Amino acid sequence: MFSFDVGDFVPLMAMSIPIVAIVGGITAGIVRMIQRQRAFEMVQRERIAAIERGLDPDKIASLQRPLLYDDHGVFTDPAMAAEHRRQGMLIGGLVTLFVGIALSVFLYGVADHEDHRVWLVGMIPAAVGVALLLSSFLIRPIGTSPPPPER
Repeated sequence: MFSFDVGDFVPLMAMSIPIVAIVGGITAGIVRMIQRQRAFEMVQRERIAAIERGLDPDKIASLQRPLLYDDHGVFTDPAMAAEHRRQGMLIGGLVTLFVGIALSVFLYGVADHEDHRVWLVGMIPAAVGVALLLSSFLIRPIGTSPPPPER
């Protein structure tokens, strides 16, 4: 009744791989965001319950929050959030810069003699990488040393 050729499914499978990866990535991000929000709400509820039981709020503020809930202070410490953002820009800038350089070298190697300027296409991601590196150095705090790591 139905006759299918195996060659008909190859394009379908090839197109479904990135779609499944994108949907899975978005789903994982949403699940992680919901988990963080619930964990943060649980920390706040514990704090409210401790205050209701008569614990001093100053002592509550000095208690160490679990790292699982706060990702090393990213949500509660603005300096830590800025450092996290700076490190993300630094890593992204390095990766993008070297991708641009590698793309330029690759295009220079495979280009015909007539297309001698095609390697300049790699300068676009390289320039974005340099901009990210520059912005990571610009948002660096001046005059303050990073806090020592906690043990």
